[in-house]
Amino acid sequence: MTDDILTAKIEHGFDHLDADGSGRLNEDDHAMMGKRAAAGLGHADGSPEEARAVAAFVFIWNDLHRPHLPEGREDIDKASFVASTRSLATDPAAAEATLGALGRTYLSIADIDGDGEVSVEEFAAFQRSHSPGLGQDDIDKAFAYLDRDDRLTAEEFVNAVVEYWSSTDPQDPGNWWMGQPIYER
Repeated sequence: MTDDILTAKIEHGFDHLDADGSGRLNEDDHAMMGKRAAAGLGHADGSPEEARAVAAFVFIWNDLHRPHLPEGREDIDKASFVASTRSLATDPAAAEATLGALGRTYLSIADIDGDGEVSVEEFAAFQRSHSPGLGQDDIDKAFAYLDRDDRLTAEEFVNAVVEYWSSTDPQDPGNWWMGQPIYER
């Protein structure tokens, strides 16, 4: 059961990351996610804030995904993404290093006011732009489940990302990163 939970979360996450719907992730998907995130967070097209968001998403591609691609490949298909991401579940140090970096990069984008925490409004803006298919009800449920005090601390935010992508424990709060867990629907 726990293996199916993790696979379901990773596949669901991949579908939201595949910005162009091609069934493969590449640098262009990440640049599109950065532009989409910037727009959703209220940053103007061509602004320094948009450039920062695009650079952050391209950093994710170059530092977290590209090094694991087979020689000669510039993209990763869903099955390969699921397999490589699943491997982090059995290596907590690698999960923290890889997914922790991902969470901190997301935090740098989502924390609009730069106070080191993410408010419900910032979380909603980030999730709507990062995962456009995610409905407001899922965003509200996610925040309510992840939140301890009306704001996500940097630690809560990053832990949610790590747990979403690597935890096999159905009780972990991070399973709610993208709303009601897909395996409960």
